[in-house]
Amino acid sequence: MDFTLVEEEQMLADVVGRFVEKEYDFEARRRLAATPEGWSAGHWTTLAEMGVLALNVPQDHGGLGTGAVETMLVMEAFGRGLVLEPFVSTAVIGAKLIGRAGHEARKAEWLAGIADGSLKTALATLEPDARFDLWDVAMRAEPTRDGFILNGRKGVVLHGDSADILLVSARTAGEQTDKHGITLFAVDARTQGVSFKGFPALDGQRVAEVVLDDVRVDASAVIGVVDQGYPLLEWTVDQGIFALCAEAVGAMSRLSDLTFEYLRTRKQFGSPIGKFQALQHRAADILTAVEQAKSMVYFAAAKLGDDDELEAHRAVTAAKALIGRSARFVAQQAVQLHGGMGMTDELAVGWYVKRLTCIDMTWGNTEHHIELYGAFL
Repeated sequence: MDFTLVEEEQMLADVVGRFVEKEYDFEARRRLAATPEGWSAGHWTTLAEMGVLALNVPQDHGGLGTGAVETMLVMEAFGRGLVLEPFVSTAVIGAKLIGRAGHEARKAEWLAGIADGSLKTALATLEPDARFDLWDVAMRAEPTRDGFILNGRKGVVLHGDSADILLVSARTAGEQTDKHGITLFAVDARTQGVSFKGFPALDGQRVAEVVLDDVRVDASAVIGVVDQGYPLLEWTVDQGIFALCAEAVGAMSRLSDLTFEYLRTRKQFGSPIGKFQALQHRAADILTAVEQAKSMVYFAAAKLGDDDELEAHRAVTAAKALIGRSARFVAQQAVQLHGGMGMTDELAVGWYVKRLTCIDMTWGNTEHHIELYGAFL
C-alpha cells in the first residue's frame, strides 16, 4: 500500500501538526482538561480559521468536502497531542450525518455553523443498558400532529454538555432491540425538557448523561427516513470509529516515541537500558504493533473512499478490532518499561494509556468488533 501523501494532504498534516506542537504540550493539556469546560474555545476558533472544521462539510454548503484521508491526518495529529476539542462529535459525525441526510430546510444553516465553529453537535445513541448495541434503543419518539415527543435517557454522550444540537436515536416503532423502527433526530439542546449531567471521563475528555423529558420537535428534526434510521446510524458511527482509530494510531506513535526516549536515557549498571537485548526486542514489537495499526487505518480510509458501504463497514470493524488490540499491547509495554511511574498523572505516558483505553471502549471494544467481524465470514 502506498502511504505517500499528495502535496495538499502533506500541507494539511504539517499545519495541524504545528498547531498540536504549539498548543498541546503536556502541561498545557493538563491545565485545559482541569477547567470546567474541559477544552478551549480559543483553540476551536483557531481550528475553524484553519479550515479544519470544514473538512467534512460538502462544498455546496461552504465546506471543503474532503475525504477520509484528510480526517485521518487530522486525527493522527490530534492523537499525538491528546487534543480535547469536540472535533469528532462535530466536524466528523455532525458534518457527515447532517450533510448526508439532514432536513433540507435546516441543513444549510447547520453545516455553515459547523464549518465556522459556531455550532457544535453530539451523537446521543448509546443507552445505560445497551452496552455497545446501537439497535438497543428504549428512548421513545411518539408522533404528534406536527412532529414528535421524545422521552428517554442517553449515557456517555461525547461532548454532550457543550453541544448545540443533539443527534439522537429514538424508537418510533417495534421492540427495544429491533433494528427496524429507529429514527434519528436533530434536537436543539436548548429545547425545554433537555437536561445534561456533564463530567470528565477517565482520559479527561468531556462526556455527559442526557435526559429528554417530553421534548417536542417538529418534522424538520427528523434525519433521514422515519423508522429506517438504523443503517444511517451504523454508517455514521463508522465515521466516528474510523476517526478514533486514526487518533489511536497517533497516540500510539507518540507513546512509542516517549518509551523509546526513556530506553535511551534511563541507565542501569552504567549504561542505557535500551542497550539490553531483551528490551530491544520489546521495542521492536512495539514498533511492529504501531505500524500494523497504521496500515489498518490506511486500509479503512481507502475503503471509506469507495462506493461499497458494506466493504467500508467491514474495514472499519476490522480496524477497530486490530487497533484496539495493538493499543492495549503498546500501552502495557509502555507502562512496564517505564515502571510504576508510567501510570502517574504527572507523566504523559499514563494519559496516553488512559486515552487509548477509552478509545477502545467507545462504540464497541476489541472483543465486540471481533464478534461483529466474525458475522461477516
